[in-house]
Amino acid sequence: MNRRLSVNNDQNRPQGIDKTRQAVEQLEAEREARRRAMQNRKKAREVAAQKNLEKGNPGDVDFIGHVESWRLTSPSPSPHSLSSALKICICVRKRPISSKEIKKKDHDSITVTNPLVTVHSAKLKVDGITKYIENNSFKFDHSFSEFEDTHELYKYTTWPLVEFILEGKGGRATAFAYGQTGSGKTYTMSGIQKMVATDIFTKLGEEEGRCKGSDTVVTVSFFELYGGRCQDLLNERCRLKILEDGKGEVVVQGLEEYQASNPSDFLTLVDAGNRNRTTHATEANDTSSRSHAICQILLRSSETGRLKGKLSLVDLAGSERGSDTKSHNRQRRTESSEINKSLLALKECIRALDSNGTAGKAHVPYRASKLTLVLKDCFTSALAKTTMIATVSPSSSSCDHTLNTLRYADRVKEKKVGEISSAARRELEIEDKARKERSRLEKREIRQQFNQDVEDDDLPPPPKPKGRKSSQSKVPYSPPRPQSGSLSRASSKSPPRKERIESKSSAPSSSSDVDLLHSSLQSSGSLALSDVALLHKTVDRIFEEEETLLNLHMSTIQESAELLTLEGKLLQEVQGKEDYSIDDYAKKLEDIIERKLGLIERLSERLKGFRGMLKEEEILSQKVGSMPSY
Repeated sequence: MNRRLSVNNDQNRPQGIDKTRQAVEQLEAEREARRRAMQNRKKAREVAAQKNLEKGNPGDVDFIGHVESWRLTSPSPSPHSLSSALKICICVRKRPISSKEIKKKDHDSITVTNPLVTVHSAKLKVDGITKYIENNSFKFDHSFSEFEDTHELYKYTTWPLVEFILEGKGGRATAFAYGQTGSGKTYTMSGIQKMVATDIFTKLGEEEGRCKGSDTVVTVSFFELYGGRCQDLLNERCRLKILEDGKGEVVVQGLEEYQASNPSDFLTLVDAGNRNRTTHATEANDTSSRSHAICQILLRSSETGRLKGKLSLVDLAGSERGSDTKSHNRQRRTESSEINKSLLALKECIRALDSNGTAGKAHVPYRASKLTLVLKDCFTSALAKTTMIATVSPSSSSCDHTLNTLRYADRVKEKKVGEISSAARRELEIEDKARKERSRLEKREIRQQFNQDVEDDDLPPPPKPKGRKSSQSKVPYSPPRPQSGSLSRASSKSPPRKERIESKSSAPSSSSDVDLLHSSLQSSGSLALSDVALLHKTVDRIFEEEETLLNLHMSTIQESAELLTLEGKLLQEVQGKEDYSIDDYAKKLEDIIERKLGLIERLSERLKGFRGMLKEEEILSQKVGSMPSY
């Protein structure tokens, strides 16, 4: 029996061994196939990486492959078309990959097929291994790829603005360049400035239409808004004041205009302004533009000085996310807060531009920032056109920046202004009525005062603004005034006190406009806006208090110098006389010491309040963390 079982086992063993061996051999074959496939994929990736490198698009091969696969199925770009009927034109420009990005192995993650712009964000699935791309598409009036030069962009976006102001009807045209730092804003705007210079003088030389070279003067002014301050870039960065008079006209006091007779003069002035612009290193860029630079080209009548047209070319400060400002010092943080608020105000003003005729529901919050206040006539004038050029970086590491830029431009393009609350509207109406009543009463008082004063023939002329000597060889342009016979004596003279009183009393506070900006953000779904609003207001107070503190410090130094002179004279009197009154000496010295202590105490109290504001800003910055998206 046992022998029979042994024989059966011997017969079955080879068959089991064969099955196991087959399974092992199959596993080895599959493993070998996987190894060969992996080697082949590795070689293919190396070949693909080399090809991408030769194309100037290094980076992750898998993500680049996903992007290229998407592009194979994307629609063909539509041709650009000129449209002079657009009141607001929004376009996007993509720049080429830079050498710095190539070294970092950043791949191209933006696809431009006019009028669409698509952002391909690199993502990983939950397993942390599988790669895929998330596609976000936006549609604009025009979109320009890296293969289209500045001339192509100028032809379809800025040239219609030049034609508009050359009609001579007093049109206000504005072109903005917006985007993250290093995305090509300044490069684009510099190219536009050169083309504008050539085309304006070429058209004026044709002696056709209302604007002719024989009766039109071209003037240029160039200034920047930096950290709550306005500075003349053509006049050694002289400080300027932005005032709003009783008629609602905004005047940049002290800003000098320079006449340009040809494109060469024009570009000389523009280059001088660009060189004087403020730049600083940030997390996102080593030479970030930290100011809004505004180049204004004005066409005036050579006989009367009447404004025929104005073109404002605005190179906005580089936008950054809150996470890119986390390691900044206080100066950079306050700059970023001011930039954030001004860009928010600009968006709301442009969106309101097309809504002014809809039952008066669109309030233009131009007082919310100095940028929009300076450009008030570009938003409130019936003859106004605007172009916004959003510049984007193609690199994958800038996808978040690019999405923020495109969302900002997309919301501007909506051209819809939500209705403000009834309470806010009622508050604005009450404030407007009170402002008009104050203005009316003060005008009547000033007129009575003025009519008495003008009877005196020795009335001094208005003082000229105190500014340093211009760095330009040209003399600042002064528009011709109307002849004295055409106006009454009272209306032809404009004493400075009238301007100061009206500008101070009639200009309403900007707090209501700032509140409207934050309420618009809240309606769009942003959270924790009370802290953001408080931070914006705190930064505004810091800029105002900084100016006051600097002026007080300067006056304290001047008064201290005067007191030092008095001390020197007192000592000379005491040492130069054999018989002097010791009581007089002690009394005079006591008076000098009391004045010194008063100066120091006044400055110390002001400084203490300023330090408190700085501490408040630091706490709010940490609490806010990052600014809301636009």
